[in-house]
Amino acid sequence: MSPEQQLNPVTLMNPMGSIGVDEKQLILTAFGLMLLVVIPVIVMTAVFAWRYRAANVKATYAPKWDYSGKIEFVVWLVPIIIVFILSVLVWRSSHALSPYRPLASTVKPIQVEAVSMDWKWLFIYPQLGIASVNKLVIPTGTPISFRITSDTVMSSFFIPRLGSQIYAMAGMQTRLHLIADQAGIYRGLNAQFSGDGFSGMHFDTVATSNQGFRDWITQVKSGSGVLDDAMFKQLETPSENVQAQYFARVKPDLFGEIIRKFMPGMGHS
Repeated sequence: MSPEQQLNPVTLMNPMGSIGVDEKQLILTAFGLMLLVVIPVIVMTAVFAWRYRAANVKATYAPKWDYSGKIEFVVWLVPIIIVFILSVLVWRSSHALSPYRPLASTVKPIQVEAVSMDWKWLFIYPQLGIASVNKLVIPTGTPISFRITSDTVMSSFFIPRLGSQIYAMAGMQTRLHLIADQAGIYRGLNAQFSGDGFSGMHFDTVATSNQGFRDWITQVKSGSGVLDDAMFKQLETPSENVQAQYFARVKPDLFGEIIRKFMPGMGHS
């Protein structure tokens, strides 16, 4: 991957996943529909100011004019049409782009459990029994099924070039489905202010080939890191600008424990 890919700034208008592409199209369509009102208003403002200037003696002077059926028809019809089109668009896209809706694919999705912490992101791969901090590695062309929660205050999980922002809240689980169509390194971040270390609470999303993903799994599993209760306590200590960490083994159902400890009458088992 090139340095340009690695350093590419956050941008919504250059998506690298199908969800991001659909959201970009939705933004552009809505923007275009709104311009149908904005552009004529700007043009008419300039035209009217010129036509009815004080120096133009040819302009019609009608001091008692107060109503035009044609003007009223246009003024009301155009917004009604635009609102109707936007309503249909929003209704369809709200269902089609729901973060809880699994992506249609012949490839089996990979499950990732994302946990917001002070001030870092923990990613658990329950199917693989491994975990990482501040680095998310995924294969291209494979749907990623996220379960997202917070071990602290509310945060917002966001990978702009793949699409869809969703909140992470303590004691709750949100869902998100994304896919990367092209290999690259895409910035992920917390889009919700969450304290002193908020500015450094971002991570690299590395989209790689299937073979590259398998090689990464092998590399992580060859390490000695273990994410057990003791290590998780260390991660819970607030820290800023944390470098990537990897864990070859993870305590079973750690994600469930994180959620349950914020529920009344529940705690770490």
